[in-house]
Amino acid sequence: MLKSDVGKIKIAINGGIGFGAKLNSKQLVTISKYMNEDEELELTTFQQLYIEIPEDKKEKIIEEFQSVGLACYPVGNFVKSLRTCNFCKGEEREGMPVAKEINRRIAGKPVPSTLKVAYTGCAIGCGEPMLSDLGIMKIRDHYNLYVGGKAKGKDAEVGFLLRENLTPDELYDTVEKVIAKYSQMGKKRETFYKFLKRIGKDQLIN
Repeated sequence: MLKSDVGKIKIAINGGIGFGAKLNSKQLVTISKYMNEDEELELTTFQQLYIEIPEDKKEKIIEEFQSVGLACYPVGNFVKSLRTCNFCKGEEREGMPVAKEINRRIAGKPVPSTLKVAYTGCAIGCGEPMLSDLGIMKIRDHYNLYVGGKAKGKDAEVGFLLRENLTPDELYDTVEKVIAKYSQMGKKRETFYKFLKRIGKDQLIN
């Protein structure tokens, strides 16, 4: 059990990108080591758990989490880890390696306001890419990139198609360029949705 007077920091964790958002018993036991009996885990809509850990032991605890297969991310104005579908047709067919590479490249990058990126392995769209800031949909052997989705509020709307029929390398390059443009041109705490409305589609891709 942890001492309550120790300074703490919040981090986000999940089981990484795989066949569904899952945790195994070893991961759960490891997480529980760093919780008091009266503490709770916050489960986000983006397949993450928020946990508070002692700040002076942050690096050691993250290393332990990673050793049991947990992925760890910063909390705040960063690119969130990739939200995915359940890859129901198999790893290669649904593009899981591409999803893992996108996540490796972008998750945890600082941005003006929290940025949500979603991926789905087919046109059914279980990963809800159309409702995220950036959404990726695999269509056969290529990828479509949607931007500007907004899931909440009375002005909620689906994203629009920015680029289509991308190869994996083209997808990586385009996603990283969009995030870089947002990072450079976005105002402090300006959501991607508002940023996109302000600068327009043409500036985003040029």
